[in-house]
Amino acid sequence: MRPDPGPARTGPRAVLRGVGAAFALAWRAGPHLTLGYGLITLVQAGVPVLVAWLTKAVLDMIVAPEPSTEGLAAVAVGLAAAGVITALTPHAGHYLTNEVERRVSLVSQDRLFAGTERFTGLSRFEDPAFLDRLRLAQQSGGRTPGVVVNSVFTLAGGVVTILGFLGSLLLISPWMAVAVLLSALPALVVELRLSRDRAAMMWRIGPVERKEIFFRELLSNVQAAKELRLFGTARFLRGRMARERSAANAELRSMDLRVLGAQGGLGLVSAGIAGAGLVWTVLAAADGRVSVGDVSLFVVAVAGVQAAMAGLVRDLTLAHHELLLFDHYLAVLDAPPDLPVRAAARPVPPLRNGIEFRDVWFRYSPDHPWALRGVDLTVEHGRSVGLIGRNGAGKSTLVKLLCRMYDPERGTILWDGVDLRELDPGELRDRIGAVFQDFMEYDLSAGENIGLGDVGILESGDRAPVREAAVRAGADDLITGLPRGYDTLLSRLFFDSGPDADDTMGVPLSGGQWQRLALARAYLRGHRDLLILDEPGAGLDAEAEHAVHSGLREHRRGRTSLLISHRLGAVRDADRLIVLEEGRVAESGTHAELVSAGGLYAHLFGLQAEGYRTGPAEGIR
Repeated sequence: MRPDPGPARTGPRAVLRGVGAAFALAWRAGPHLTLGYGLITLVQAGVPVLVAWLTKAVLDMIVAPEPSTEGLAAVAVGLAAAGVITALTPHAGHYLTNEVERRVSLVSQDRLFAGTERFTGLSRFEDPAFLDRLRLAQQSGGRTPGVVVNSVFTLAGGVVTILGFLGSLLLISPWMAVAVLLSALPALVVELRLSRDRAAMMWRIGPVERKEIFFRELLSNVQAAKELRLFGTARFLRGRMARERSAANAELRSMDLRVLGAQGGLGLVSAGIAGAGLVWTVLAAADGRVSVGDVSLFVVAVAGVQAAMAGLVRDLTLAHHELLLFDHYLAVLDAPPDLPVRAAARPVPPLRNGIEFRDVWFRYSPDHPWALRGVDLTVEHGRSVGLIGRNGAGKSTLVKLLCRMYDPERGTILWDGVDLRELDPGELRDRIGAVFQDFMEYDLSAGENIGLGDVGILESGDRAPVREAAVRAGADDLITGLPRGYDTLLSRLFFDSGPDADDTMGVPLSGGQWQRLALARAYLRGHRDLLILDEPGAGLDAEAEHAVHSGLREHRRGRTSLLISHRLGAVRDADRLIVLEEGRVAESGTHAELVSAGGLYAHLFGLQAEGYRTGPAEGIR
């Protein structure tokens, strides 16, 4: 498994790349909205400077020996117009900001999960570091581009405001302008450092927060509710959740205290400079060196520069912090495939001869033991092969490799003589139908739960193949008995929101009923070249299991199939049985041959058969 690269990159190149990517997303989401927001931001930035100069002009005109009525009226109209702009632009800006963020969130989320589809196998989703990165990518992908665009435009507006007020200060007191400007530099340095530290902290507490989410979801999971109440474990798990939250809070608290100390000190410096400047200006006005309007302009300019500089620092650090998190989003998009896929992959032809495992070795990582050790076996076209073995023998791993969720570390798997690594994974999987032991229970309608077995059929809206698959799986009577038939929502998480729904909760199914829907999904893919059945009868009662296996025997006749089951009676009629033990092929043959050999298969079959032959235990009535 390729190690995850770790925390976000913090260099200037990475930051600039993030800004470019954020603006590209915003532009793609709505170029006219982005331009409109930029224009409004710049107008908002210039209005305070204009108001300050108009206010100075009004005061100077009022104290003049002969004030001009026309001039005062013109300045008053200008102030009124500025007031109208000040009143309206925030609302327009707020709407544009929200709309850009909404559109960017939609685009970025789609790109993120489209990016995860590039991971052909499963290894990424079994890597805790990558899962932490993916969680941060989900959090930042929809939010960061909008925040960055907003921050960049606000920064541009802040620069306009600062330049306008600094120009005003330079006319009154050059040294004061320099002092105010220089006072912001330490704040910028400190805030950027705090931003990096905050991003690093979020990476550190990622695993802790993921554990907290796990406990939180466990405590509200309907499937877990029975055991939690029967065993009285909710209190224990709640304590574990609280400890994880406390650990994360300790890190957050430490960070907040550092921010409080740094920003408090910087605030005192800014207040001291402003106070000293105000004293100087008042004394200068008393001596007649500056006008009353200059005092007003100076007070507004100092406050404006400091506020704009504080906003500049705040927006810079916010954008920097968001960009550090956004790097996780970009890292997911840029991550190389977990399995190599040839640029000119060979098309996958219909299976004609069979599938061959040739000296296949596999382990999930160098730290794990070998799951498969030199496996050699063949699944001939049109024949059925049963896989048997104790838990951990390598049966499920073999199926994962056959579906190319992983590649062998050594050896090859051949599809009609062609190495799976030379084939297109998507085309390969399109030729496989399967029922997995850990099948999914989708919080969707009954029809959609089956239709997901072949999305082309589901999207076509043709209900006939879905119903036919349900009939073959013995699920049609179950589904038609539901309140809305195939449109019934099978979930306790959502309300049924269909056109004829009454906002009632969805219908839960039993494990055996879900098993039938999973079987129906496999039947929907019944025309595929290879059928994989991993414990297809698990969760069914004896009568239902017999009916299911009878149907499957008929369905797989003449088809290439791989059967896996701990119930040996369910696979004994396979054309060939393969017994795995500690990742190796221990035995191979028909049921009769393996029973006669007296090996592991005969031992396991005998144990199961004894349970049916033995009478009631003594003393049981």
